[in-house]
Amino acid sequence: MRWDDLQVTESKTARAAPPLPLALPGAVTRTFDTPGFAGMTFYEIQAKSIINRVAPQSRVPFEWTVNPYRGCSHACTYCLSGETPILMADGRTRPMAELRVGDEIYGTMRVGNYRRYVLTRVIAHWSTVKPAYRVTLEDGTQLVASGDHRFLTRRGWKFVTKGRSGSTQRPYLTLGSKLMGTGRFASPPKDSHDYRRGYLCGIIRGDGEITWGSPVRFRLPLHDNEALARTRRCLSEFGIVTDEFLVRDGSDGRRPVTVIRSSATPGVDPIGPIVDWPTGPSRCWRKGFLAGIFDAEGSHSRGVFRIFNTDPEILRWTIDCLREFGFQVVVEERGTPTGLVSLRIVGGLTERLRFFHLVDPAISRKRTIDGTAIKNDAPLGVVSIEPLGLDLPLYDITTETGDFIANGVVSHNCFARNTHTYLDLDSGHDFDTKVVVKVNAGSLLRRELAAPRWKGHEIAMGTNVDCYQRAEGRYGLMREILAALRDFANPFSILTKGTLILRDLDLLTEAAAMTRVGLAMSIGFVDHALWRSVEPGTPSPRRRLDAVRQLTDAGFRVTVLMAPILPELTDTDESIDATVRAIARAGAAGVVPIPLHLRTGAREWYLTWLAREHRHLLARYRELYGRGAYLGPAYQREISARVGLAMRRYGIPSSDGRHESVAPVPAPEQLTLL
Repeated sequence: MRWDDLQVTESKTARAAPPLPLALPGAVTRTFDTPGFAGMTFYEIQAKSIINRVAPQSRVPFEWTVNPYRGCSHACTYCLSGETPILMADGRTRPMAELRVGDEIYGTMRVGNYRRYVLTRVIAHWSTVKPAYRVTLEDGTQLVASGDHRFLTRRGWKFVTKGRSGSTQRPYLTLGSKLMGTGRFASPPKDSHDYRRGYLCGIIRGDGEITWGSPVRFRLPLHDNEALARTRRCLSEFGIVTDEFLVRDGSDGRRPVTVIRSSATPGVDPIGPIVDWPTGPSRCWRKGFLAGIFDAEGSHSRGVFRIFNTDPEILRWTIDCLREFGFQVVVEERGTPTGLVSLRIVGGLTERLRFFHLVDPAISRKRTIDGTAIKNDAPLGVVSIEPLGLDLPLYDITTETGDFIANGVVSHNCFARNTHTYLDLDSGHDFDTKVVVKVNAGSLLRRELAAPRWKGHEIAMGTNVDCYQRAEGRYGLMREILAALRDFANPFSILTKGTLILRDLDLLTEAAAMTRVGLAMSIGFVDHALWRSVEPGTPSPRRRLDAVRQLTDAGFRVTVLMAPILPELTDTDESIDATVRAIARAGAAGVVPIPLHLRTGAREWYLTWLAREHRHLLARYRELYGRGAYLGPAYQREISARVGLAMRRYGIPSSDGRHESVAPVPAPEQLTLL
C-alpha cells in the first residue's frame, strides 16, 4: 500500500482535525473526542488493493491476507519500537519525533583533513510516508529509513538502495559497507530513588564537606549550577533543605563558585545514611554514583575521560561500578604528595558516549564532543538491508550542516523537503497513535473477489495488525469484509485479541454455512496485573476467554494462541497451568504455545518496559536473546512439552489433530506479535 497512489475521503463519523504541518501532503487527518482515542490520529484512505500475497520466502501456513488497518491501538508493550534517538548539544538524546525547529544538536563538518562533530541547529522538521528499509549493523544497531536516505560511510555518502538503473545510478549501501559514527546509544537511567541516593553519595563524597560539630554543617561548592541544582533537588526529596550563595563571582577572571549549605542539625543528620556505602548496591544506585562522582571529580577534555580522587575507598567503588557496566578502566598514579589517582576509560568516543548516556551526569560542558574527529573504529559494517514491505510514516529534519547523528551514525538530510525526505523511523509512537484506515476495504474486497484471476484461496486476517482493534468499533470495516467473503463463499481465518469479534457473530455464522471459517484468539496468560502492564489497550484475558466460550457455544472450533509466553514471567509451571486450565474451561479446541519473539523495534520497546518494571530480569533476557530475536530451540521444545502436559491434564486435544476449520496460525518460530 503506497500513499502516492491513495486518495483521502471525508468521514461523517469524526470531526476533521487540522493537517499536520507538511506531513502527508494532501491528507485529511481525523481525531475523535472519546477518551479511548485520545492522542490518536487516523488517516482515511482509498486503497488500490486489499488482498495481499505473503512473501514466498515466509514459512507461515497461509498465502493471502487482508489488512483493513495499518497501525494498532492495542498498545501492547511488545508491539512497539523506541523512537530514534538524536544526539543533542547537551550530550543527551531526544527522540526524532520530539525535535523542534531551533533545537541545537550535533552534526559534522570537515575541518582540515578530518570530519569532526560540530554543533548545528534544526531549521526544519517534518514527516512523510515512504517505503521503509531496515539496515542492520555489526554491533546490532538497527536503522529504519527510506531507500533514498543517505548515511556516511568510509567511502562517502551512500543511499540505502541503488534506485533506478542507468543514468540515475547512485552510490548505495552493500553488505560490508562501513558506516561512520559511534554505534547505537545507551538508554538513559531511570530517575529512581536509588539513582538519586547514588548521585548524592557520589557528589557529596567527591566534593562535599560535612562538619560533625556543634552545629553540624554541610556545604558543597561547585563551579556548575547544573550539578548544584540536581543536588538540591535530590536532597529536598530526602527532606534536607539547603540555601545557596555565591562565593566567587568570576570578576577576577576565574570561574565563579556557588555553594549550597545547611547548618541546621536536624537537616544535616539524614545526609550521613545517604552517603553511607550500601550493601548490595543496585544498578540504579551505581549509575547515580558514577554520575555524581563524575560531576564532582571528573573531566572530559581533548578526547580523554578521567575521574580523579585520593581516597582509596572512593576509587575502589568507582572502579567496581565502572566494571559492572563493562567499561575498561586504566588506573594512573599521578605522583603527587597527596596520592592523587586518575581513572581513565578506554575505548574512544564510543565508550565515552556510552558512559554519558548510561549514567547521565548533570554537567553539560563535561559531555561535549564538539571538535572531536570522527573515527572509524566502531563495528558498524552493514550486515543486512531488508525491505519492510510497508510504506511507513518517517521523520526528517534539515540542519545547518546538512546532517545529524541518528542512533550513533552520521545521517544526511536534504534541503528540498518536498522532493527528498529522509528519516529515522519513530515506529514506537507512530504505530500506536497514527492508524491508516482503508475505508473502502469492503467494496474493494468484493471487487477483487469477483475478478476472474482470483481463485478462491483462503484469506488470513489479523496476522499482521489486529483487524478487531479498538478502531474497528468506530469504522466497522469488518462487517463489509465478512459479508463479501460470505457472499463469495471464500474461506478465511481470523486471529485476534479483540472481543469486538462477537459483534459479527451473525455474519461469521452465515459465512461458516457457506465456507471454511477458522477462528483463533490470542491469550498469552491470565495474570490480571501483568495484563494491565503489558497489554493496556487490549480486552482483559477474562473477556477474551468469555469470547472463546461464546464463539464455541455458537459452533466454532476456536484455537487459542498462548502468545506471547514471557520468559521468567509467564513461563512458570503455575502460570502455564492456570492459563491452560482457563482456556480449557472456555471450551477451546486447541492451544498453540508461542514464546516471546523480540524482533527489532519490539525488542527495544519491550526491554525498556522490562527495565522499568522487572529490572532484575535484564541479565537473563540478555542471555536468552543474546544471539537474535528468537529463543533457542531447546527452550521452545521445553515450553511446548510443558504446555502439552497441561493440555492433556485438562483434556485439550493436541494441535496435530485439529479440525480443518481452525484458523491457520503462523509457526511458533515465525510469529511476529503486533
